[in-house]
Amino acid sequence: MIKVVLADDQALVRAGFRALLDSEPDIEVVGEAGDGAHAVRLAGQLRPDVVLMDIRMPGLDGLAATKQIASDPLLQGVRIIVLTTFELDEYVAEALRVGAAGFLVKNTDPEELIRGVRVVAAGEGLLSPSVTRRVIEQFARTATPAEPRRLADLTDREREVVSLVGAGLSNDEIAARLVVSPATAKTHVSRAMVKLGARDRAQLVVFAYEAGLVRPGWLP
Repeated sequence: MIKVVLADDQALVRAGFRALLDSEPDIEVVGEAGDGAHAVRLAGQLRPDVVLMDIRMPGLDGLAATKQIASDPLLQGVRIIVLTTFELDEYVAEALRVGAAGFLVKNTDPEELIRGVRVVAAGEGLLSPSVTRRVIEQFARTATPAEPRRLADLTDREREVVSLVGAGLSNDEIAARLVVSPATAKTHVSRAMVKLGARDRAQLVVFAYEAGLVRPGWLP
């Protein structure tokens, strides 16, 4: 069972998400928070698989709450999906940098939200298709240089794979691009994540831009 905590200051929004997610046989909403501080407390108490985190909340906002949860060694299994009202939110790039597993816009189709929860619970990153390109390009403009040592830890093939992950390609698309099997592509991605200490695929996107492996405008 995938355990979910909802963090949004609008009770009506939380009620809608709860009704949708609780209707799925493999998903259960185990807690609700109206602000970031409460979300952090619930993450520590309930250890959910996924937190749906609104960015704009009173007191401790979603960005600060995401950073606190993602930086807590005891909460490494808690994945955070940042929710944003707008199709381009200036905080989304920073949310990915501090440890969010991805983001979705609030008007995402119900099926996409449910799929997103399952994908993130499985350890993958999630970037909403309607905003991926612009948010990643924004991230590229604000990225800070990565440590050369970390880049040197990667093989040439792993650098190539990380650059393709940063450009938004799936494992199947990477496999087609490199003319290898999907299983091989997945192995390269997994090895790169281990070497870089990445929590999930979203953090590989962060590293790809910090390391200069992807350039704005290069997205396929």
